Amino acid sequence: MDAVAPIPQSAGQATLGEVIAEAQRLLEQAGIESAGQEAFWIVEHVLRIPVHHVVADRDRLLPPDELLAVRGLIERRVGREPLQYLIGTQEFCGLEFAVNAAVLIPRPETELLVEYVAQRIPSEQQATIVDVCTGSGCIAVAIARLRPRARVIATDLSNPSLDVARQNATRHAVCERITWLEGDLLGPLAGQDLEGRLDVIVSNPPYIAEADWATLQPEVRLFEPRGALVAGPQGTELHERLLQEAGRYLAPGGAMIMEIGAGQARAMRRIVDQIPGLRFHRLVYDGAGLERVVIVEQVGT
Repeated sequence: MDAVAPIPQSAGQATLGEVIAEAQRLLEQAGIESAGQEAFWIVEHVLRIPVHHVVADRDRLLPPDELLAVRGLIERRVGREPLQYLIGTQEFCGLEFAVNAAVLIPRPETELLVEYVAQRIPSEQQATIVDVCTGSGCIAVAIARLRPRARVIATDLSNPSLDVARQNATRHAVCERITWLEGDLLGPLAGQDLEGRLDVIVSNPPYIAEADWATLQPEVRLFEPRGALVAGPQGTELHERLLQEAGRYLAPGGAMIMEIGAGQARAMRRIVDQIPGLRFHRLVYDGAGLERVVIVEQVGT
């Protein structure tokens, strides 16, 4: 990538249209594919005005404080900091979630987990659902909104992540319906009297192999939490541990619904085949045709 000229930080004077054009040019030079759209989003965020005002007011001179604020965010985006961290939000399942560097940015593909949990749990059913590695809380919150009669428990090893998750649950009025537990995978469930009682365990655990870390986009590799992405040498280490622990907690006929990386389905089948009491139920592909979700069931009636 060619070097990108630094953004001038002097106040100066510039119209809204000039700032957008400058931002688009710099973002394009930095290799940002959606440079034009992101320039608009950053301006909208800083000025707190809707897009039609941005278009209508292109000749308006920006005061120095707004000019510096826009250029500051553009400079960070040129450095490949994710747009979601700059504006502090990301949409997931039609809801807006707060995000920061403590949590993984929710991806559209992960919405499949919520979809398949909802398929297994009718809206009128009283069920117990555990979201493991909750991160921003997007899965737990979306499920709590869709299934108001369900008891939702969310676990994460990171206390800062749980803080973000609680904020998101409060934003969407479900915080009182979710139990938050800090700890490793299903470890926090010990002593909670949940053995054999879980209807669904859902998780988007780390699934990137260590050797693949260096190949990731700068936005991911330089800014998103490594611990939420890298599982180990194989990439399936966390899935295997979850499966080993799940039999203690799943009710007969209960399910584990987990996101996986492309090409990991065969390894997941081998792991499941080696664990008594579990059976591989289904593999789900995402919109790009990639392996994305595995559903594993506890044998029983």
